[in-house]
Amino acid sequence: MKGNHKLGIPLILLIVLVIMAAVVWQYLAGSKPSIRIGVLHSLSGVLAASEKPLIDAIQLAVEEANAAGGIHGHEIEAVVADCRSDAGHCAREAERLILEERVEALFGCWTSTCRNAVKSVVERHDHLLFYALRYEGMEQSPNIIYGGAVPNQLVMPAVYWALENLGNRKHARHSGKRVYLAGSENVFSRVVNILIKDVLAVNGGIVAGEYYLPLGSQNMESLVEDIVDQQPDLILSTIAGAYNAGFFQTLNRRGITAESTPVLSFSVTEVVLSGQDKIPMTGHFAVRNYFQTIPSPENQAFVKRFHDRYGEQAVVDSPAEASYVNVRMWIQAAAEAGSGNLAKVQRLILRQSLPAPEGIVALDPVTRHAWKVARVGKVREDGQFDIVWDSTRPLEPSPFPSYRSREEWNVLLEKVLNTPPILQTTQFKGKPAGASPKPGG
Repeated sequence: MKGNHKLGIPLILLIVLVIMAAVVWQYLAGSKPSIRIGVLHSLSGVLAASEKPLIDAIQLAVEEANAAGGIHGHEIEAVVADCRSDAGHCAREAERLILEERVEALFGCWTSTCRNAVKSVVERHDHLLFYALRYEGMEQSPNIIYGGAVPNQLVMPAVYWALENLGNRKHARHSGKRVYLAGSENVFSRVVNILIKDVLAVNGGIVAGEYYLPLGSQNMESLVEDIVDQQPDLILSTIAGAYNAGFFQTLNRRGITAESTPVLSFSVTEVVLSGQDKIPMTGHFAVRNYFQTIPSPENQAFVKRFHDRYGEQAVVDSPAEASYVNVRMWIQAAAEAGSGNLAKVQRLILRQSLPAPEGIVALDPVTRHAWKVARVGKVREDGQFDIVWDSTRPLEPSPFPSYRSREEWNVLLEKVLNTPPILQTTQFKGKPAGASPKPGG
């Protein structure tokens, strides 16, 4: 009996060890390592209010994916870095996220200056940046996915619409309409106004004036005084979001209203209109690919999920929606790849499309930009938009519009961007070189 008892102790220990090993194995098998992505947006500085909704949209997309099982059981972890509204700091944070945090993709940047700074980083490390903002085009990097619109998908078709539908009705159709170009002294305004002047030139439009606000300037008096003097039929504005409060307040004070001289803005969104400074913009117009008021079931469900997560007062705008779509595109590619592996995702990302809140979005495999629907919204008193026009179908991206060669664009851009800031009141004559620009082309 004693011998049998002694033999039983090692057997019991062996059984216990086997059970413990099985438990540990099941635990380890169920805790797969997370897949990390980097978020490069400003939590501080002058851009923080604009960029915070983009961070919220990215985190919502990540949370939804994790609730559905992540990527083959791997949870997605979003590592947020504060760009501090500074392009140089954002580039340094991009490098830190790549080298130290070992993220598989980057999502971020607001300005073109920031994107260009981070572009150098992702190209040097052969990494991947998803950019969500509409921008001036004239760029195509093998290490960037451009989820926002370029001018042929937004600016140019909207200018055609404005010439047909806005301004002084004494003119037959759009022939001879006087258009004032008001912008901020930045790359976006200067490049977009080249394209606008091309459209005006081939449609009989006249540039009544062209003005660029110095960076940081809140003084709108000289700009509005020139608008009053020139008496344009309509104003096309690329004034940066934060400065629109002062612009519209000064217009109103000088008696320029939506009825007398409508403004079509390329920089105003729902987030801008919900800011602390009240923008008296009711009745004026804005151009975007997405508005929160799109009536589709997909969008209304998205807005509800956003409000459920961040509160009923949270506002969704076009950059936030594009950020959400960018993450969804990456998740689709990573799921197809079986992991977040950067090289595998790079091979698969350009075949992605999805039914987004804004409508069907597909990535163009040649330009690495998204196909997008253009929309014009009329500002309501509640800061939302009534959609008055859309392109009905997604427009093909053309970052370098085809009516000039890429070489011609580079020469023209270098000349324009090296020209000092201007206050110019002139009638624009002549036509652009090459074929005429077409809506969406």
